[in-house]
Amino acid sequence: MSRTTGAAGVVGAAAKGSPRTRSYEVATHWQLMWWKFRRHHMAIVGLSVLGIFLVISLVPEFLAPYRAHTRDLRYAQGPPMGIHFFDSTGTFHARPFVYGWKSERDPVTLRRITTVDESKLYPMQWFVKAEPYKLFKLFDTDIHLFGVEGSKVHLFGTDQIGRDVFSRTIYATRTSLSIGFIGVMIAFVLGLTFGGISGYVGGMMDLVVMRVVEFIRSIPTLPLWLALAAALPRDWSATQVYIAVTVILAMIGWTHLARRVRGKLLALREEDFVLAARLSGCSHVRIIGRHMLPSFMSYLIVDLTISFPYIILAETALSFLGLGMREPAVSWGVLLFSAQNVRSLVLMPWLLIPGLFVIVAVLAFNFVGDGARDAADPYAK
Repeated sequence: MSRTTGAAGVVGAAAKGSPRTRSYEVATHWQLMWWKFRRHHMAIVGLSVLGIFLVISLVPEFLAPYRAHTRDLRYAQGPPMGIHFFDSTGTFHARPFVYGWKSERDPVTLRRITTVDESKLYPMQWFVKAEPYKLFKLFDTDIHLFGVEGSKVHLFGTDQIGRDVFSRTIYATRTSLSIGFIGVMIAFVLGLTFGGISGYVGGMMDLVVMRVVEFIRSIPTLPLWLALAAALPRDWSATQVYIAVTVILAMIGWTHLARRVRGKLLALREEDFVLAARLSGCSHVRIIGRHMLPSFMSYLIVDLTISFPYIILAETALSFLGLGMREPAVSWGVLLFSAQNVRSLVLMPWLLIPGLFVIVAVLAFNFVGDGARDAADPYAK
C-alpha cells in the first residue's frame, strides 16, 4: 500500500468516525441525559429500589400474607420469625421454613412472652390461598405470594394487638408513596403556574406572587404543619384526612419550584428565540409552554425528583406526631406512631422497622436526584 493510499484511508476513517462517536453526534438531548445518568451507579441502584417500591405499592394485597388489620391474638407482641434453611440438628432443607412458637409467662414480670419451639417446622409455601381481596380493585382473588400451612408467619413480628407488621408495612408503602406522588404533582403544577406567570409577566404580578412566596417561606415549617393539620376535624374519615394532608403538603411545597421557574423565565424571556416566537404571533401560553419551559425541563425533572423525599418525610413526621394520617389508615408515619414511647421500644423494637423503609426510600430518591442533576447537563465533564 502506498503512502498516499494510507493517508487517504486515515482521513476517511477520521471523517467517518466510530459508531459510538456517530451515535453521540446524532443523539437527542434526552438520550445524552440517559447515557450520562446510567453511568451514575448509585442513581441506578436508587432507581432499582424505587422500582421495587413501585411494585409493592401496586400489588400490596398480593405481596402481604394478611390484610392490614388482620389480628393474630395468640401471637400479639410477638417477635419477628426468622426464615431458616438449617434446623436445630444442622439438617439442610431445600424449602425454607419457620419454627413454631409457644407462649409462656415471664416468672419475674408475669408478662406473656413468645418463645421459639424448634420441635415444630412449617415450610414456606408460594402462591397460597388465604384472605380474599380485590386485585387492582377489580378482580376477586385469594392468592398471596407466600405463607405457611398449619400456622402463621410474621416476618416483622406483630404489634400490641397482634397485627402483622410486615403486612402493614407493605400496605403503608402504597399510602406514603401515593401521598408523595400526588403532593409533588400538585406542587409541581402550582410552582410552574405561579412561577411562570411571575417570571414571564413581571411587573405587579411578579411583585404579588413573590411576596406570597416569601410570606409562606418565612413561616417555620413544622409549626405551620402542626397548625394546619390540627385544624382538621377529628371526625373526618381516613380518606378525607388523606386528601387533606396531601393538599396541605402540596400547598406548602410549591414555593421552591416557583422561585426556580421565575428565575429561569426572567433569564429566557429576552432571548432571541422567545422574541422570534412573539413576533410570529404565538400566544403567551404557547411561548411559555412550548418554547421556554422545555429549554430547562431537565432541571425541572431534577427538582421533581428531589421534592419526593420532602413530601414523604413531611407526611411521616405529621403522622408520627399524631396530627396527620391516623388509624384506620396505614402509612409509614402511622406505623411509627405506635413506637414513640419507651415501653414499646423496649418490649417491641421491631415496630421501628417501617422507619427503615422511610430511610431507604429517601436515600433512593436522593441518589436518583443526584444522578438526574449530573445528567441535566450532559455536556459537562
